[in-house]
Amino acid sequence: MKQAVQLLPSLVFDGTCDQAMQFYKNVFGGELVVNYYRDMYEMPENEAHKVMHAELDNEFMTLFAGDTVPGATTTFGDNVRVCVAGNDAAKLGAYFNALAEGGAVFMPFEQQAWGQSLGMLTDKFGTHWMVATRA
Repeated sequence: MKQAVQLLPSLVFDGTCDQAMQFYKNVFGGELVVNYYRDMYEMPENEAHKVMHAELDNEFMTLFAGDTVPGATTTFGDNVRVCVAGNDAAKLGAYFNALAEGGAVFMPFEQQAWGQSLGMLTDKFGTHWMVATRA
């Protein structure tokens, strides 16, 4: 059952949202709904592929995403990490490995001094991830 109030990460891409969300669906499973700007507005041909809103839902998370509003630019920074946490280390390790394909691992997913596992990476789309086990 979903909580009445949730923290929902929302990722912004610069034209690669559709590809990124398909990738995340392959990693995490679940249902993906994608709405394109072209479905709501007349769009120039070079921006018709842009995603207005995408939502990936599965049994443990909801992830929002979209491409930059047409005519605007996106500046990517290092200040946001999406954290996937739970108590199934094997499942989390598989998520970590899948997200790492084509990306850069900052910290391998492994047991830390405090007894829980943690890994950090940047995926091939520039999104920063932290995968952690919780007690």
